[in-house]
Amino acid sequence: MRFLKRLRNQSGQGMTEYIIIVALIAIAAIAAFAYFGGTVRDQTAAMTKELAGEDGSTEIKKAQKDADGAAGEAKTKGLKDYADSGGKLEGN
Repeated sequence: MRFLKRLRNQSGQGMTEYIIIVALIAIAAIAAFAYFGGTVRDQTAAMTKELAGEDGSTEIKKAQKDADGAAGEAKTKGLKDYADSGGKLEGN
């Protein structure tokens, strides 16, 4: 009888761990889409138009423009942008 109770608790624990992992993956996917949203949105629109037999060159150009803007922003920002005036990272 004790074995069955222990088995039931373990299966509940496994389900809880699974739900937590799925939630973390979903949060990571949302964050990635938010970070790369413009580029991904434009590329998806271009693929949709191309699959429909239409010209997707406008969306491809917009995606390239978004990607170039993100690359330029990444080059201008560094770890020092997240440091306080004393040169130490926040929280230290």
